[in-house]
Amino acid sequence: MNDPLEGWSPVQQRTLNVLRRGGDPVIFNPEFVENVRAEMREALNHFAARLDPDEEIWVSKHRIASVLECEEHHLQPDEFEWTTANAKGTIAHRAIELLLSWPPRLGDPTPIDLVDQALARLADESRSIGQWINGLSPAEDADVRGQTAVRVTQFVENFPPLSPRWAPVTEASVRWPNIGPITLAGKVDLLFGRPNGRESRKVIIDLKTGRPNARHRQDLAFYALLETLVREVPPRKVATFYLDSAEAHADDVSERMLETAMRRTLDGIHRIIELESENRPPTRQPGVSCRWCPLGESCHDGLAYLSGRLATN
Repeated sequence: MNDPLEGWSPVQQRTLNVLRRGGDPVIFNPEFVENVRAEMREALNHFAARLDPDEEIWVSKHRIASVLECEEHHLQPDEFEWTTANAKGTIAHRAIELLLSWPPRLGDPTPIDLVDQALARLADESRSIGQWINGLSPAEDADVRGQTAVRVTQFVENFPPLSPRWAPVTEASVRWPNIGPITLAGKVDLLFGRPNGRESRKVIIDLKTGRPNARHRQDLAFYALLETLVREVPPRKVATFYLDSAEAHADDVSERMLETAMRRTLDGIHRIIELESENRPPTRQPGVSCRWCPLGESCHDGLAYLSGRLATN
């Protein structure tokens, strides 16, 4: 019998070993899951009573992290604009999505083929990234294609080939609840598996470049909480796959993880309402976000923090 892993690289086999199921089936206590959902509903109703009738709050992993890291930074205007640095992730995700559904009759696509197809599809969309792509000069387009192809190549070379039997999905959006002024929302880079009754089989994966960060694990716990609220069956595992180093850092989902994520999320929503709706003055907390804070040179605390990090590195 042929070895199903024949032709796989050591990195691909190592990643599979980190992500695959092992031991007894994972089944969460239904009473625990319902208690989490009930507590979240009750808390959101309490928060909603503090809002004006026409107010709405969109809660994402970024907004939770932002308000908990530095309230003053959180309140700064979001002057987002597309650049090669932030667009290559979105384009790479679309390319990986195409890879997962690529017809076998067309043969194996190269990373640059996938990137070109992803760019063409995004350029046809009415979203802001489509307008940005259509406005690129030839040199800028080549730069985007090259940098995104590196990311897609890293994924293809270092991540296990995803069998259709695993039900892989990219850019999977989830939101909860569907009514009320406060909505929790997220978009998962990669998800595979599906529940079997109450047995947890799903794995949630974030694709990252750079070094591991505690925030990455907190983001994944937020995704696990959202999946639990929506599906009523928690995922069995969450993992960050670091493309640059070809390493997967995985955690088994547990009751403790979900409870911690719930407390952190509710704390974040409470602060968002205090700052944005009730006009409480913000506090300043230097941290990792100082690196891209718009306060820049005017924040002495942030400058001191960054100087200290540079001195210790």
